[in-house]
Amino acid sequence: MDYGHELQFGTFLNPVNQPVGRPVELAQLSERVGLDLATFQDHPYQPALHDTWTLLSYTAARTERISLAANVLNLPLRQPVVLARSAASLDLLTGGRIELGLGAGAFWDAIEAAGGRRLTAGQAVDALEEAIRIIRGVWAADERTPLRVPGAYHAVAGAKRGPAPAHDMGIWIGAYKPRMLRLVGRAADGWLPSLAYLPGGPSDLAELNAHIDEAADAAERAPGDIRRLLNISGRFASSSTGFLDGPADQWIEELSGLTLEYGISGFILGSDDPAMIERFAVEVAPAVRELIRKEREAVTVAPDAPTEVPTGPASAATTRGASALSVVPTADDGSRLSDHKLWDESTRPIAPPAPEGHSYSARAEAVGQHLVDVHDHLRAELIEIRDLIRQVGEGSLEVGAARSAINTMTLRQNNWTLGAYCSSYCRTVTQHHELEDAQIFPHLRSSDSGLAPVIDRLEEEHVVIHEVLEDVDAALVRLVREPQDFTELQQTVDILTDTLLSHLSYEEREIVEPLARHGFFAGQLSDRR
Repeated sequence: MDYGHELQFGTFLNPVNQPVGRPVELAQLSERVGLDLATFQDHPYQPALHDTWTLLSYTAARTERISLAANVLNLPLRQPVVLARSAASLDLLTGGRIELGLGAGAFWDAIEAAGGRRLTAGQAVDALEEAIRIIRGVWAADERTPLRVPGAYHAVAGAKRGPAPAHDMGIWIGAYKPRMLRLVGRAADGWLPSLAYLPGGPSDLAELNAHIDEAADAAERAPGDIRRLLNISGRFASSSTGFLDGPADQWIEELSGLTLEYGISGFILGSDDPAMIERFAVEVAPAVRELIRKEREAVTVAPDAPTEVPTGPASAATTRGASALSVVPTADDGSRLSDHKLWDESTRPIAPPAPEGHSYSARAEAVGQHLVDVHDHLRAELIEIRDLIRQVGEGSLEVGAARSAINTMTLRQNNWTLGAYCSSYCRTVTQHHELEDAQIFPHLRSSDSGLAPVIDRLEEEHVVIHEVLEDVDAALVRLVREPQDFTELQQTVDILTDTLLSHLSYEEREIVEPLARHGFFAGQLSDRR
């Protein structure tokens, strides 16, 4: 059952304290590539890990957009009133970017050794329910009466209320057993389990959801009010060897199936690998969003259609709702920053027209839109680079301040410099082009021979852009020796801007439609029911 929540995609990061800034950098990367959420596990008894609340606070100050949460907080070692005020304060300071993940506790030897009280499984559930009542009571800042919550494990006797969070902060609970699941149904805003802990895999979600829904009904709550999130892990590979172990295309289908069949609306990737995080954000998340949007639209506009809910991950790949292509390539407005031209745009070949009357499934739309989304990411990064260079060149931003700003935007090891940021960006562009040259373009050539002249030209332009990137690198190296002379760097970045933006628009204009018709690889758009 799809509960209809807006989809969220995030990361589940290891809060290691060596290297000291690693988890913060990964959260910044998560934000930079467009993910919605960064989360950290919480084990206060582990000296190799940062204190999670301190890490959340520091990360909040080093990011601007992304939401943050513990995944999940160890309640036996955190006092509920203080936790409630800490969460509300950080939410206020970040403008509403904090969610509260709570766990009842699991590693009781370690908890007891750190000063916590050892509880049985049943006692831990009761303690968590008491804590939730206290936390919500503290957040009810408009109520005038002192907060009084009797309890066997957590109790308050006249505590002052407030502050209230900046937004309607969710309390998400990690739970697997029926008693905990019933607590989720009657008292929580979200459920946050890990797929790896489900012995039967995704199919276990149906029974676990049923416990939550039944408890919500009994508490006179709507089951759909409770968000279902899921910690996931997996591997990107050229062929499938298991669930979430295969091509990005497989991930898209399987995650979409989890939404449509089990109501999962939050996918949190457990990985500290920057390349995997970026691929999850750029290749998987947008396509899943688009497929789910199309599926929901189809249900909305066709109320007389059969009401059977699609089952299984492959259901997202159906052609229901097929129509004319609606993806809009990004137009080239013709403006240029430099008189230095590296190619003649008038000689660019044009792709053959699409077959008349061809229709495009939701999956095909997502494939075409994916290219635009990747290019939009590159365009946004280019704007940030240009703005930093402008500020430093005009003297409105000192080099040290620029380094600090760059530190909040991208993942780098040790050396946060203007050059490091640009080299990271240049590497991203290069990897995108290598993927096209090695995989996507050969597939399009074999699918439609009429595309060969366009692909030849795109490959030639890739070589030119890579040469411009090398010029940018060289200018950055010289900038270190002569920090006051930005002329050469500005000129090379202007040329990069002209060539790259022109190329991206040309590529979208010519191959968005062929991609939507043929896919990124053979079999991607086949109807696997």
